[in-house]
Amino acid sequence: MGLILLLFFLKPAIANSQDESTDIIEKILDMISRDPSDNQDYSNIAERLNFYKKNPIDLNAATSEQLKELVFLSPIQIKEILDHRVKSGFFIDVLELQSIGSLDSESASLLLNFVRVGLPSQLQDLTVKKLLQKAEHDLILRVGQVLEGQAGFTVSTNAEEANYQGSALRVLTRYRYNYSNTLAASINMEKDAGEQFFNKIYKRGFDFYSGNISFRGSGLLKKIVVGDYALQFGQGLAMWSGSGFGKGAGISTIAKQDFGLKPYSSVNESMFLRGASGTFNYRKISFTPFMSRKKIDASLTEQGEEVSSLNISGLHRTKSEIENKERLSSTIYGANIQFNSKNLNIGLTTYQTQFSLPFSIGKSLYEQYDFRGSSLTNMGIHYDYNFKNTYFFGETAHSLTSGYALINGIMSSLSPRVSLVLLHRQYAKNYHSFFNQSVAEASNAVNESGFYSALALKFDSKWDLFTYSDFFRFPWLKFRVDGPSSGYEILAQMNYRMNKKLKLSGRFKQQVREENPEDFNLGSGLETVDKQNYRFEISYSINDRFSLRNRAEIVRYQKGSAKYELGFLNYQDIIYKPLSSKLSGNMRFGIFDTESFNSRIYAYENDVLYSYSVPAYQGRGIRFYVNGRYTLVRGFDIWLRYSLTSYYGQQTVGSGDDLINGNKRSDLRLQIRYQF
Repeated sequence: MGLILLLFFLKPAIANSQDESTDIIEKILDMISRDPSDNQDYSNIAERLNFYKKNPIDLNAATSEQLKELVFLSPIQIKEILDHRVKSGFFIDVLELQSIGSLDSESASLLLNFVRVGLPSQLQDLTVKKLLQKAEHDLILRVGQVLEGQAGFTVSTNAEEANYQGSALRVLTRYRYNYSNTLAASINMEKDAGEQFFNKIYKRGFDFYSGNISFRGSGLLKKIVVGDYALQFGQGLAMWSGSGFGKGAGISTIAKQDFGLKPYSSVNESMFLRGASGTFNYRKISFTPFMSRKKIDASLTEQGEEVSSLNISGLHRTKSEIENKERLSSTIYGANIQFNSKNLNIGLTTYQTQFSLPFSIGKSLYEQYDFRGSSLTNMGIHYDYNFKNTYFFGETAHSLTSGYALINGIMSSLSPRVSLVLLHRQYAKNYHSFFNQSVAEASNAVNESGFYSALALKFDSKWDLFTYSDFFRFPWLKFRVDGPSSGYEILAQMNYRMNKKLKLSGRFKQQVREENPEDFNLGSGLETVDKQNYRFEISYSINDRFSLRNRAEIVRYQKGSAKYELGFLNYQDIIYKPLSSKLSGNMRFGIFDTESFNSRIYAYENDVLYSYSVPAYQGRGIRFYVNGRYTLVRGFDIWLRYSLTSYYGQQTVGSGDDLINGNKRSDLRLQIRYQF
């Protein structure tokens, strides 16, 4: 408490890591994500939410696709918003949203930040002058670096050069062009720490380049993207590139809401297509052909004639990582066709993926059903159907010459206070798809069957409860699991809003699964791994400038009959965000104590705009960070972020090429944004 009072009375020289929508976007991401350790890239979602925060969606012209992009709305809520416009006429005021039965107070409160009532913007009388003067331009330059020396950048006594071929500096440049949310362009250029950058050997400059030009229309040509793009169809079994979510602390993400074709704006270097695609509409039929050709990072067998594994990290720091860069070419072509009516949507997706080299047969027993060869054809049929307050959805997919995968679910608003979700999935051990992000306990939808159920209860304006259970089974072997296995996951979260200033939240989560014992011998059986998380959080707004957030979390991990391990994290956030001020900010001070890697705890951290940090709190120590945002003039902002982790009783931090001699690791990040 003393620390809180001290920080409260200090005049802060800090600034908010995001713009005005920081807290809103962080709340949405926390609600839709299952676990920060999933390493999802949230930058493209944050970018889109920030766009609609600045350019609200007109409720009288909103499409289902636009409302889906807000990600926190369920299919039932979207349908009722659009139905309200049909039955009651155009919206006169955004407060009419309160009359929509399925839209609870929290969803309605979030939605008010992204919608308006007014005349829709249109692409009329288009001229070159308008394209240059009336458009929005957004340019960002970001640099950052770990301040301590790391082993990968140091020349050892028995080596001629350091393992990392480039400098420790991280550099990102990104540019966005948008005209009336109709014509857009995007460019990303990134260099990771350790990668080369504009030297005599590496003349291409940045290690990663990505860009596209896109158009949204309302006639026959609905969308077109040239360059890097993502495709999201059905429930993610056959084709889903870019970000994807599944089990989270809410019901809105369990039924995937496909966006179809969208420009790719993330810096993730693997989950996208490169080429061209368009969506064409004729009455109730939409048709999306696509073509992609790009090079992929891959490790080859000793003979160099087959692929042993794909490298999806996007890192090219060492000689081996550079050698594996773009060693494999992929060509993808196919199409999606959909029938879209008011209540029923049915779609068919089919495409073929061809590689320049075949995939080899894995050496381990659990890899015997993995993809092999150089060509793969995928097909998927998906549907969704609205009946009153109930939403049915599902998809059946087949990788030709191998296995099937299917998923079916139901989402129902039983009353304005009660919502229910039921979902069944069945994924064969030999089902193959390189763009597979359906709901699954494993990293992708293969070798798994399961049943998920969730219940959302709104007791009154102050109390609400969300809970889910998921029982799953893996019929075939997995990595570190040499036998068929099973498990379950349960979550319960209770929220209490005393008033507009104070909110309390408690969460319990348990994951139970089976793994090989530490001294595994063939035939010795599997051991049960039980991991439990207990979390309590309180958020409080002191006034229109200061707000506080405190979280305490405990992890209990036990494998087999071994002694259980505990992990503990407690942090205090202080957020300073005065109205109409050039200066705003937040800071965190955290204490953690975990017995091992198994009891580590992940937590979101505020970062510079469109960047998210999700470190693992592991070991014993303290962590501190401060974010700063200052607006020099309108449209020109500077962010500064400094973080420090200090470990107790450690002589080194990290391992391998990331090893630091000492017990501290600090990071500095600077970002400049210019909007014009």
